[in-house]
Amino acid sequence: MAKYHIACLPGDGVGNDVMEAAHIILQAVDLDAEYTYGDIGWEFWKTEGNPLPDRTIELLKQTDCCLFGAITSKPNDDAQKDLIPSLQNKGIVYSSAIVRLRQEFNLHTNLRPCKAYEGNPLNLRDDIDLVVFRENTEGLYAGVEFRPVPQQVFDALCTHKKMQKFKDTALDDLAVSCRVFTRKACQNIVRQAFEYAKKHNRKTVTLVEKPNVIRETSGMMVQEARQIAKDYPNIELWETNVDAMCMWLVKNPQDYDVLVASNMFGDIISDLAAQIVGGLGFAASGNIGDNYAVFEPTHGSAPKYAGQYRVNPVAMIRSVKLMLDWLGETEKAAHLDHAIAHVIKEGKKKTYDMGGSNTTLEVAEAIASVYEQKAVA
Repeated sequence: MAKYHIACLPGDGVGNDVMEAAHIILQAVDLDAEYTYGDIGWEFWKTEGNPLPDRTIELLKQTDCCLFGAITSKPNDDAQKDLIPSLQNKGIVYSSAIVRLRQEFNLHTNLRPCKAYEGNPLNLRDDIDLVVFRENTEGLYAGVEFRPVPQQVFDALCTHKKMQKFKDTALDDLAVSCRVFTRKACQNIVRQAFEYAKKHNRKTVTLVEKPNVIRETSGMMVQEARQIAKDYPNIELWETNVDAMCMWLVKNPQDYDVLVASNMFGDIISDLAAQIVGGLGFAASGNIGDNYAVFEPTHGSAPKYAGQYRVNPVAMIRSVKLMLDWLGETEKAAHLDHAIAHVIKEGKKKTYDMGGSNTTLEVAEAIASVYEQKAVA
């Protein structure tokens, strides 16, 4: 019996391409694992009205963790048009499969490392090595939204004086999305960031919010961060507004160690951070809960490239590295990171985004080959 049971969800588009690349790496790593494939994505939305079927949820409950490819997602109005005729006009509402996964398994921590590899022509600088901690289940992604706004909700909102400007607006002309924070989630994501900084000898944790405008939710996050920072006297807490952070990340990205933010702001700054180290082709992530985790590249499904094996597999391979770390296979994870760095620095195998002409699988094979040589050595 294998030591680990891992779910594999390729998803849509190039998700299938990069999942193949991942398995080239996993074979080289020789992880003692059983892999079971599951259903997720746009085809299941179109034919079943559910991009994350219940059978997939049950599969994940039987596994130790999950490796996920990519998924297509569209606004609900466009999603309705893609449903097969027998499912249309049935009141089925589209919701993001990956967001639901995070909430179903309480994957409260989104970890996104952004590291510049020497030799990558797409780096802004070679000395960038920062990590973004993004709260993963609350904020604007909590899904508490109304359109049109029910009368009962509207009446409750109108008890706030700043809603008076909307009091004569027709309910059909209003849309409301709620930014919901809990103190527990704020405490958890900030403490995760500080614990990571402590473990990896990082000097600073930078809180990225907007408390001067979004006073209550961002204010709670700031309040909790300041309190938690007292437990880590050797790590500085820096605070910045999200708009200023975007500017500073472009100007002085090497100044930062660990960034921590709420869901939407974390999503935004992690994509910006990814670009300064080469783009989404290098952007890995881990969705981590108390007892389960899902690892994925942060790029989309890129349908126009599906099956062409053009996309950069490094984001997926780095996601495998994060998975190995989470499983406690730290030596294998370190060897894999060295293999990635070697292939990028050597520059002989490159996908189109790096100015090369190699395929997704060729780059994966090159990394696997270096891994095997170093493992033997």
